[in-house]
Amino acid sequence: MRIRPGFLLVSTVLLASPAFAADQTVPGAGNATAAATAAASPRVAQAERFLVEQAERIRDRFIRAETLDAVSNPHVCIRHRIALATAAAKDAVVQKLIAAGLVNPDDGASFPGGLRAGIFPPALQEGSACPQLPQPFGSAPGSAFGGHHSYPGGLPIHEANNDRAGVALAEQYRQSYGHSTEPGELARDGAFAIDQDIILAAPLWHDWAKPLVFQWNADGTEFAEFNFGGAGKLDNFGQAGDSRTGGHHILSIAEAISRGLPPGLVIAQASAHSNPTLGNEFKVVNWIRAAAIIANVDPVKAGYLAPDASGSLRLPPLRQLGGVDLTAAGQTNLLAEYTIHNLSDADFTFSIPAVTSVQVLLATLAPRFGFDPADPGRYNPRFRNVALSHLSAERLLILYGNGGLEAVAAELSTLRRRGVL
Repeated sequence: MRIRPGFLLVSTVLLASPAFAADQTVPGAGNATAAATAAASPRVAQAERFLVEQAERIRDRFIRAETLDAVSNPHVCIRHRIALATAAAKDAVVQKLIAAGLVNPDDGASFPGGLRAGIFPPALQEGSACPQLPQPFGSAPGSAFGGHHSYPGGLPIHEANNDRAGVALAEQYRQSYGHSTEPGELARDGAFAIDQDIILAAPLWHDWAKPLVFQWNADGTEFAEFNFGGAGKLDNFGQAGDSRTGGHHILSIAEAISRGLPPGLVIAQASAHSNPTLGNEFKVVNWIRAAAIIANVDPVKAGYLAPDASGSLRLPPLRQLGGVDLTAAGQTNLLAEYTIHNLSDADFTFSIPAVTSVQVLLATLAPRFGFDPADPGRYNPRFRNVALSHLSAERLLILYGNGGLEAVAAELSTLRRRGVL
């Protein structure tokens, strides 16, 4: 089928543009449809089972129990929201974030619902002792509409891939650096350890709030995400920069802090969106500061941050890092787990263009299957989202690269024969 010039561009814009007119002060009108789509996908179910299996491998009983509750409990409580039952309580937190330089009030002017809706997306059972996610963990997307894994069930698929990557990277570190190459010196290798609990748990926690942030609109698009986390300056280097990031990241950290997860795990979790090294430590510090304000926890007393000699908040010297004052020497208190987790979240370099490219392919093939990309209210929830939830954009792009458009069409035809499309 030959497509007119400009058609794909228009279609891609239609598909990738969130419905900003949607009311983001109430749960998404398309959440139930997305939940049904994800529940029907064997690929999503496989990813969810894998996440539970990985969580069950965590040795620490407390971390294991909290992680299993987070990823497998259909009625999981949003702990950081329990004490924020009223609009006044939420607004007080917003003002604290503004006063700390972690939220720019001007950013809320164009956000649907304003600052409160951006930092506190609508939940179920608001005001109760157990506010709950507005959709199942397994039906959330991996990012904003048109971004990586942006389809029902994209979140567990994304996290499963990241967890596999983290485990593999940790093992590579152990193989490359963990064993002495000199005969008779293996006994001196006893201090070499990479905490497998952190490696397993951090990828399962770092996107936990996406079911809250990325809710579904009736037309199969998603809520807009509010970015915050401030701008900061790492005094030791004199470097300043913008540390705003997706709200899901900070809210996920807030949930981990509210549950009392240990500093090493929380810092590794917070490092997903930026390595804390090479001048970027201030970003991770600011995200923890913002999350701690939301969770109403003192990050210094809880051990998540520590002041340096100048009074600037830094990552704390965990384990034996405090033997030498690394911050005084212009260094970061760094554990390998932080950067391993950061690297495990780097799949976006393929998974974002996988979605944006495959959206073009799906728009091209849609008429064969009775769908019109110019009708997003039908096209998105019944064709685009279903196809991606069952097949994944990554699979379809790889098939396209090796087999062309007909290889993609064959996959869609399989879904049609199964009655999915």
